[in-house]
Amino acid sequence: MGHLRHVTDEVGRLREEVPCGHSGTGGLHPTASWPHIAYVGLGSNLADPAAQVVQALAALDTLPQTRLLKQSSLYRSAPVGYLDQPDFVNAVAQVETGLAPRALLDALLALELECGRTREFQNAPRTLDLDVLMYDDLVHHEHGLTVPHPQMHLRAFVLQPLLEIAPDCIIPGVGAAEEAMTGCAGQQLERLQHDIK
Repeated sequence: MGHLRHVTDEVGRLREEVPCGHSGTGGLHPTASWPHIAYVGLGSNLADPAAQVVQALAALDTLPQTRLLKQSSLYRSAPVGYLDQPDFVNAVAQVETGLAPRALLDALLALELECGRTREFQNAPRTLDLDVLMYDDLVHHEHGLTVPHPQMHLRAFVLQPLLEIAPDCIIPGVGAAEEAMTGCAGQQLERLQHDIK
């Protein structure tokens, strides 16, 4: 993780607000002349999870043709699926990118590997988990990539930080994120007092 310890004051900067679900070309082959808005989910429950997420937020701003626009607070959540593991720290980021959805996912997976991510079994503990949650208003499925993320509307640890940075967000094919959050009322989530700027 040492090579990612380049967090600067710019990590916490917030650029002008871009509406959730903002649509560019709506296609899968964007160009740098028409940036797209994507939302990225971040999570970690190993090796100082809060630090892992904070450093990953900084790293998003260094991906090719990509810049960090907004980032949520950090939240602690209980594990899903495999329960015999530590709690997670989660966040959501809004990025502007010229990368196509698959290229963005590949860049996120490469970042996971740099941070020591291994995939021993489904829902295993992890140093870093990065997901493409939404990409403009695109609804798309191919092998290994579905946008919007197929479970995002069922997870408070995604919806609450998403609503923090995009309170009027509409999840393509699902509806208002705020309405989806009402269906997650029983899921425990704790906002952490952690300075990520």
